[in-house]
Amino acid sequence: KIFLECVLSFLKDKQVFTEKKFKTVAIIGGGLIGSSLAHSIRENHLCDNLRIFDSKTDVRKKLKEIFNSQEIYENLNETVTEADLVFLCVPVGSMRDVAKKISNLLKKGCILTDTGSTKNSVIKDIQPFIKEDVWFIPSHPLAGTENSGPGAGFPELFKGKYWVVVPYCSIPDEILEHFKNFLSGTGAIIETMKPEYHDKILAITSHLPHLIAYTIVGTATDLEDQTKHDVVRFSATGFRDFTRIASSDPIMWRDVFLNNKDAVLEMLQRFSEDLTYLQRAIRWSESDKLVDLFTKTREIRRSIIEEGQDQ
Repeated sequence: KIFLECVLSFLKDKQVFTEKKFKTVAIIGGGLIGSSLAHSIRENHLCDNLRIFDSKTDVRKKLKEIFNSQEIYENLNETVTEADLVFLCVPVGSMRDVAKKISNLLKKGCILTDTGSTKNSVIKDIQPFIKEDVWFIPSHPLAGTENSGPGAGFPELFKGKYWVVVPYCSIPDEILEHFKNFLSGTGAIIETMKPEYHDKILAITSHLPHLIAYTIVGTATDLEDQTKHDVVRFSATGFRDFTRIASSDPIMWRDVFLNNKDAVLEMLQRFSEDLTYLQRAIRWSESDKLVDLFTKTREIRRSIIEEGQDQ
């Protein structure tokens, strides 16, 4: 009997390692990520009480049409009070202001996280306002579409996608595992990275492609009127697919580039050097160099597709 009681006590103590649910979860920001997260939490029963806040009246109105109106809060303070887990789903340039407003309202033991595309800047902006009895665990879901706003959200957004957790300081195992288990409940694949490495990887895999897409659309816009008209009319699949991400939220991407400027500029410089190499090869009709480059990049592209299928 004593042995059985000890076993049950041990399992109870360790339950947090497998538990996915939180009692109360608050989401600040009702755009694509925030609304998708809310959908996923409800569909997968990941909390008992869900609270969603957005500072914009029109966004809150749309959220009330999509979700239970009782889940939509008009007051930021009421949203986070007594919440066990708080998500900051706002542009990275707004993280500091939001963190400052809610820092003294977060209850003891609360986990605060974010979904920003940069991590060093977010940590720098939020960390000064975190109380000692609150756990700040930065994170970033590598998921999204070119659409934005609450109406663009859907519950499967994170399914099979990586969600990077960035514990920049020491976090108790049971706290970190509970948080990671919650994220896995959305269908996401959880990875852990250091903030510097995250920002470097995202600079090449996400930030630079968006920058190039915005640039090439801008180049097309600067063409003569008739040429520009025909670019729109005769856009082949390649142009449309490549420039799809140029319709993403401009405020969010402005903040990303300004808050990850060092990594983005480093990758942009390396890309410019590679582009110069390609320009020279075309100018001097160096066909071998072109074939070699295109063959190598085709194989890399295939490996990327295969990796995605494995997920």
